[in-house]
Amino acid sequence: MTQTEKTQLVSDEQIAQYVDEGYFVLESVIGPEDLELLRSAAQFSIDRLDAAMDAAGVDRIGINAKGKRYFSNMIYQQRPELRSFIFGPIMEQICRRVLGENAYLFWEQYVIKAGDPDTTFAWHQDSGYVHENHTPYLTCWIALDDVTEQNGSVYLLPYSRSGIKSYIKHVPIETGDRVCYFGSDPGMPVIVPAGSIVCFSSTVIHRSGANLTDKLRQVYLLQYSPEVIMNADGTAPHGSFEPFLVDGEVAS
Repeated sequence: MTQTEKTQLVSDEQIAQYVDEGYFVLESVIGPEDLELLRSAAQFSIDRLDAAMDAAGVDRIGINAKGKRYFSNMIYQQRPELRSFIFGPIMEQICRRVLGENAYLFWEQYVIKAGDPDTTFAWHQDSGYVHENHTPYLTCWIALDDVTEQNGSVYLLPYSRSGIKSYIKHVPIETGDRVCYFGSDPGMPVIVPAGSIVCFSSTVIHRSGANLTDKLRQVYLLQYSPEVIMNADGTAPHGSFEPFLVDGEVAS
C-alpha cells in the first residue's frame, strides 16, 4: 500500500473549497513512477495529431495548432498502460471525495504547449465544450512538468470572483476556442510542481497563458462525471463514459 493510499488525499477543507469556490489543488501527489508513465505517451499524442494534420494538408484541426498547442484525446485507448493511473488509487480517492459513489471517465487528453506566443487558450468553462443540459463534472488538470506563468499556467476564476456557478453561453472565435468571459480579472495563476493535480468543476471559468519558454509544457487532463452525459440530442454518450465507481465499488 502506498503512502497516498494510507492517508486521506483530499481533506474536508478542500471539499468545502470545491463547493464554495469550485476548485482545490493537490501538490506533488503523483509519485515518480506514475509521473513517468503519464509522460511516456505525451510524444505519441503529439505525433498522432501531427500525422492527422499532415494527412489533411492543414496546420490546424479544431483547437489544435501544429507545433504550437495540442489537445490530443482518448490516447489511453491506444496506450492502455495509462489505465492503471486513470482507474488507479489516486483518482479513485479524488472521485470518491468529489463525486461520491458513482463516477465515470468522461474525457482524457494531453494538453501540450510548445514554446510559442500563439499558445494561449481563451476564457471558458469545460462545460462550454459540451452543451447546456448536463450535470457539472470534475476536471483533474495534472502537471507533468513544473508549471509557471512563463510556460503557460492555468488561470482560474473561483466562484467568488466570477459570481458564476452554472453553465453560461460561449462564443466561438477564429482559433476554435469558445469564450465565455470578457472581463478584466486576469484570474488566479496556479503555479505547481510536476506531479500536482488541479481539481476543478466544469463550471469554473479558466484560461491558460502562452508558453514563452524553449521547452514543452505538458499536462494530462482527466475528467470524470457522476453520471453518463448524453450528447445534445440524447442519442449517445457525449464522451468515453467507462464506469469507474458503481455504487461505491470499483468497476474497472
